Amino acid sequence: MKVELLVSEWCASCHEAERIWRQVAEEKDIDFQVVDMAQPEGRELATRLRVRSIPALVIDGELKGVGVQTLEEARALVADAPPKQATTVRHVGLGLARSARIMILAAMAYLVLAGGAMTWAGGLFIDTLQRPAVIHLFTVGFVLLLIYALAEHMLPRFTGLPIRAGVWPWVQQGLTHLGLWAFLAGFLGAGRGWALLGATLMWLGLVLFALRLFPLLVGKGRA
Repeated sequence: MKVELLVSEWCASCHEAERIWRQVAEEKDIDFQVVDMAQPEGRELATRLRVRSIPALVIDGELKGVGVQTLEEARALVADAPPKQATTVRHVGLGLARSARIMILAAMAYLVLAGGAMTWAGGLFIDTLQRPAVIHLFTVGFVLLLIYALAEHMLPRFTGLPIRAGVWPWVQQGLTHLGLWAFLAGFLGAGRGWALLGATLMWLGLVLFALRLFPLLVGKGRA
């Protein structure tokens, strides 16, 4: 059973509709997708079904309702679908996933730390042994984590394909955080071994990130 929720960024009630249907999608084995009116597939769907109001619910190609359904109403609409089996992929909708929110918050914290470290150490172009530590606070802590979060949220929407979720984003974040702090410790006096360990962990985080994005970049999106 394919369930499509037609939404838009400017629609105040669409976030609530998505929240309800994501809960149902965790309970029932349905192919649930959030389709944005700003994307070509969203406009095509709205035109074909003559949708005049959103959020709009489409089940197996047929318009089944507009507005926000209650949880009980949503469950009734997909009552024939079998119970959900465990899965590690997630279709991205309007709202940021918790993992992406945490990455953005962490990136902001690292930006503050990097700014303070650069001020303390004498600026961006310092010429000391601590320079790599200060630079990596900004490039890995802020820039890379922000890229991780935005890519996790935006690329699935652009391609129409789900991204691996579950423990994947948390392991990716964990490797990045642990790697960064081990790298910092190495350059701040703990020794070269710590710096090498940190670099290895950060690199493994990048590899995991690439593995999560690879199916999105080589697969076929929504028709």
